[in-house]
Amino acid sequence: MSQGQTLQSRRALYIGGLDPAVTETTLRAAFLPFGPIQHIDMPMDYAAGTHKGFAFLEFVEADDANEAIYNMDGSELFGKSLTVNVAQAEKMKLGSSKAVWSTEEWFKEQAGVKEDEEKQEKLKGEERDAGMLKEKPLTA
Repeated sequence: MSQGQTLQSRRALYIGGLDPAVTETTLRAAFLPFGPIQHIDMPMDYAAGTHKGFAFLEFVEADDANEAIYNMDGSELFGKSLTVNVAQAEKMKLGSSKAVWSTEEWFKEQAGVKEDEEKQEKLKGEERDAGMLKEKPLTA
């Protein structure tokens, strides 16, 4: 099962607010009372040499995950309050999966057409503003 499918399931949890001293073993021990754990992922901050302060934990059963959320959200582990909820798949930004050169705007920009269009739009706007001023004289 891919990570995207894992995070879409109701069995995968996001656990935030982890103290740097928390290890995968500590996390497993804290959540094991709620049911069998299938997988734990603690993203690492390689520059600091520790985890990033959050983890993803997947239970075998969705009911176990719900029980863990109910009991562990807001609880303390190593003196820090935990945030525990259902993990959400990373949202892709609109157009982020497309190549830059696949858009019409990129071609126009490279050809210098976009700049010409912007200049024309600016001139049209100025002409429109000037026409409106002629129609309605300014009164004090």
